[in-house]
Amino acid sequence: MSIPITSAAYVVMPKGRVLGLLAVALMLAASCSNAPSGVVSSASPVTGALTGGLIGYVADAGVGVLDPATGKSTIVAPMPAGAAFRVAGPVWGPAPGLSHPVLYFTIHDDRPAERRTTAGVVPYDWLFRVDPFTGVITPLAASSNLQSEGPIGLAANGHYLALTLGCCADYEVDALDLSQPAGALRVVSKPPAQAAFFTEGIAPGASGLIAVREDGTGAWYWLNADANVLNPFPLALGTDDGPIAISPDGTLAAVSRPDHGPVIEPITVALPLASPSPSASGATPSGTPTAVSTPAATPPATPKPSAAPKPVNSGLPHADGLAWSPDAKMLALAVNGELEIYSASAADGTAPTAKYLAGGGVIAVDWSGPITDQSLTLVKPSAGPQAMVDALLGATALPAAADSPAARPLTKVYLWQFDSTKASPIASIADATPAVLLQYPPLAAGVVFHHWAPTANWELLGGCYRYRVVITGSIAPVASTFGLAGNIPCNAPSPSPSATSSAKATPTATKSP
Repeated sequence: MSIPITSAAYVVMPKGRVLGLLAVALMLAASCSNAPSGVVSSASPVTGALTGGLIGYVADAGVGVLDPATGKSTIVAPMPAGAAFRVAGPVWGPAPGLSHPVLYFTIHDDRPAERRTTAGVVPYDWLFRVDPFTGVITPLAASSNLQSEGPIGLAANGHYLALTLGCCADYEVDALDLSQPAGALRVVSKPPAQAAFFTEGIAPGASGLIAVREDGTGAWYWLNADANVLNPFPLALGTDDGPIAISPDGTLAAVSRPDHGPVIEPITVALPLASPSPSASGATPSGTPTAVSTPAATPPATPKPSAAPKPVNSGLPHADGLAWSPDAKMLALAVNGELEIYSASAADGTAPTAKYLAGGGVIAVDWSGPITDQSLTLVKPSAGPQAMVDALLGATALPAAADSPAARPLTKVYLWQFDSTKASPIASIADATPAVLLQYPPLAAGVVFHHWAPTANWELLGGCYRYRVVITGSIAPVASTFGLAGNIPCNAPSPSPSATSSAKATPTATKSP
């Protein structure tokens, strides 16, 4: 069956992998990258290749990687002490111009927020990408968030990255197409037009099927990011189950239960073909989506009795994260604040084959596919995200003359986005005159105590996008330019006369000329 998610009939007002070789070959060039656009060929194998994949994790010290063959680990994106940033992820996914996967993660600035009479930060959510083999960390998007504790439920495969954002029965599901050049996250589901969902997992490969659990009812669905519809979920899971991890071949699901550890059960990620139905937008009086007619070959909604869920270790508590090895023989769990590896075929209660990072505060895990063109010796740590987070706070601080109790109510903020790989008249806007506003409609932004911030979620994008801001109203116009990845335009002359390649960007998400 398929159920469109564009109808308000599905509002519920009350009460987060495998990187197939084909997906890797389809990675595209990113904005501000010197790599050429198009298909990226797989590189030749190297000595010490990570044929068993690499485990990504989040611990107290930051985002790290661990080699399951040796147990050696490295923090590749350090976080400041004192839980200053709330981290979600990491998840492995393709990146433009690269033949190996990289890690994606989000942070929420959890430092004390500023108030009218006290200093602090404007809490921002950030989406980052870090390449463990180059030590390069890249900001992809950011938005202010004064209502929640940041994104949750990150999940990714060779096509999409999905996450949940929001608060208080107003949760939205956002997705980023990893197969396309740099662009904006897309809202896949958001109240009140659709129900509120939590992302709990994703089908492997290039699938657009995101496993979601409905807020309030706890019902499970496939949220189809390709077709923008809901499809039935093939497992009968509980209202408090999740997250889940699906094996690389799409035949097994590991499900984290509220207690007694995860279970493993068979799953199918193939959807039945169904003809469009006029009843597809209907709903029962309770707001639950109605069934839609499907062919007789539709798979059953629950597994057969002969395929009962198999406990991994019933003595475990809830697992915060879980991930399959490339061959689906092992299962990695983020549990008890550490990383534990279990044999998927072992009997219930069998001890883990390995434990790592004891006392490290591990809360999330993901396991990449085989990485044949890189080795553990090539892993390099990045500088981490804090410098970029603090730079944005500096760029969005109100001018001193506008930051007073009398001036702030009169202060107006005008914001524009432009692609800095080419000349743009926006880059030189000095005042928000009526003529300028008519020709170049600004993005929504406003004053937040001692700073200003964009209004929409994920309004600020990385890459070669830059932002022109004019602050006026209470003071003479003050104009400036900034970007998440840096303030210098990508079309600025290279400081090196030997440079032969130029940065490129595809302004797919530009909202103003």
